Amino acid sequence: MVDREALLRDEFHQQTARIPWHDLQTYYARGSVIHVGEDLNLVDVAVQLGMDNTKQFEAWIAEGEIAPVAEEQARVWFDDNPSFWAVVAPPWVLVQQK
Repeated sequence: MVDREALLRDEFHQQTARIPWHDLQTYYARGSVIHVGEDLNLVDVAVQLGMDNTKQFEAWIAEGEIAPVAEEQARVWFDDNPSFWAVVAPPWVLVQQK
């Protein structure tokens, strides 16, 4: 039997891509965009989300490493249109600047 975590890691690795902020606007408007801090590995975060690791997410949130994108930040990104690494981990779109 194949390890679920390994399967998720492989799947998220294949789906990770660069995307400009303007292309994320629809997801942001739905409240689905989550910003991941630069110190975290984007794929690791997606895997833990897929594994429903609530304890880990609570720790990351408490440390300020993961948060919904604030309105002020979204405006700055809209003006600058930076590119992000992104991966879809339903129902969320995880984004990270590197």
